[in-house]
Amino acid sequence: MTTSDAIAGYLLRGVNRAVREFGLIADGDRVAVGVSGGKDSRTLLELLVRGIDIPGHYEVVAIHVDGSDVGLPAQSAELEQWFRALDVAYAVAPLDVAKDEKLPMDCFRCSRNRRRALFRAADRLGCTKVALGHHADDAAVTTLMSMMYKGQVETLEPRRRYFEGRLHLIRPLILLTETEIRRFARACQWILPAEASCPQGLASRRARIEAFLRAMPQREHEQIRANLWRAAIVSGDSAAA
Repeated sequence: MTTSDAIAGYLLRGVNRAVREFGLIADGDRVAVGVSGGKDSRTLLELLVRGIDIPGHYEVVAIHVDGSDVGLPAQSAELEQWFRALDVAYAVAPLDVAKDEKLPMDCFRCSRNRRRALFRAADRLGCTKVALGHHADDAAVTTLMSMMYKGQVETLEPRRRYFEGRLHLIRPLILLTETEIRRFARACQWILPAEASCPQGLASRRARIEAFLRAMPQREHEQIRANLWRAAIVSGDSAAA
């Protein structure tokens, strides 16, 4: 067993726990995995292709939203080669930008446009779930940003309905940490795009919050991450009551 196989087996335990706890994937699902080309989405696709522990069968389709026409890094050719090596069905969807939309896009508009293109492609391909590679650290950053800039306690939901339940957005990596995912990416020896490849990446609010949390000692970082997740879950349960 290679190092990457051993790490994948460990990570799959966390994914299986999230799938069971939040009801993310079921028999008969066709799961579209949004693959940006970064370590998180690549890890998600790799783990789902290896197989999670559910009764029954599910299908996986990789979807890459190509934003090269609006100045984002061109990764389609490299990713298509990787998809074929994984023997997974895939599609490349163009990032649609309105003619009157200013470039470069800010993070909110870029995320909105990417998700719109991803959802359209997933629906066209008959998918029932759309899986994104957000992990526990992403959830912590989102919670802290919500508290600081909106005065609310919100986080990344493990599962969310769209279009009256025709599609569900799911986050199977939500219980894994970025450190664990980065370790797997190193073991796989992936050549990943530079972190600064996004023109807005290093100046965004999210990037500043991420840098703040990374500056904390490891033990404090883990405690803060757990507390932010707990606060968001409690707040969500109270709102639903």
